[in-house]
Amino acid sequence: MKEVYINPFTDFGFKKLFGEEQNKEMLIDFLNQLLPPEDQIQSLTFHKNEHYARTDAERKAIFDLFCENEKGEKFIIELQRAKQKNFMERTIYYATFPLQEQAEPGKEWAFDLKGVYSIGILNFELDTGLFPKEDLLHTAKLMNVKTGDVLYDKLTFIYLETPKFTKTLDQLESRFDKWLFLLRNLHLLENRPQQLQERVFENFFEIAQISKLDKMEADQYQESLKSMRDYYNTIKYSREQGEEEGVLKVAMNMLKLGVDIDIIVKSTNLSFHEIEELKNNNDKAN
Repeated sequence: MKEVYINPFTDFGFKKLFGEEQNKEMLIDFLNQLLPPEDQIQSLTFHKNEHYARTDAERKAIFDLFCENEKGEKFIIELQRAKQKNFMERTIYYATFPLQEQAEPGKEWAFDLKGVYSIGILNFELDTGLFPKEDLLHTAKLMNVKTGDVLYDKLTFIYLETPKFTKTLDQLESRFDKWLFLLRNLHLLENRPQQLQERVFENFFEIAQISKLDKMEADQYQESLKSMRDYYNTIKYSREQGEEEGVLKVAMNMLKLGVDIDIIVKSTNLSFHEIEELKNNNDKAN
């Protein structure tokens, strides 16, 4: 069956649906389903997603989306397709960039930090043992281990395990349910269901139509779709080969497929230098 709507779990699809200026209303509505009532967003500003380390020896960070709300709070939004080594450490490392970047060089600064939210939309289930298995939305903050009190409320980690969502159209109750259903099933739908008639979803379905993409966008989407499928195939292969050896093979296969190095870094947790060295060695061998 020919797909009518783009797949939100492709790089192109996610950024097309949630990362364009004219689509901010949809991103705000989606994020507000993940946040408590007191943290609801009124407006968002998109910022560049590439963040450089303090020295050349340190690793830079490239986020899928990076935004700021009306209070000056920062939002890192990352789409994660499959499990990777040190995933939790990576989210913590990424969160340090918008914290450090708030420093005012050359001025006396009292460390008056704005809040940072690190949001991971996961296409896999976490196996850390840190969260209740029956929950699919997790919120974590720094806390006092003895009392359970929040130690610092300006750093928040949110993890959304989308594979745990299994409701059908007839079972959808909340706006949260509806967004989760779309993330999981948009590319499988042939038209807009009766259960998704709110205005925000009307815009969402309009933008998501593959037939409405111009030629350049259509080509970008097909390339993104191919990369996603190739990625899943290489991940499957790596599991068969063993984790350590498999990661290198995943990276090599992705290089051969022409996948951007930034995407390979995010997918394998290897450094830029490691991937560049792998590429150079392969070029010499050929």
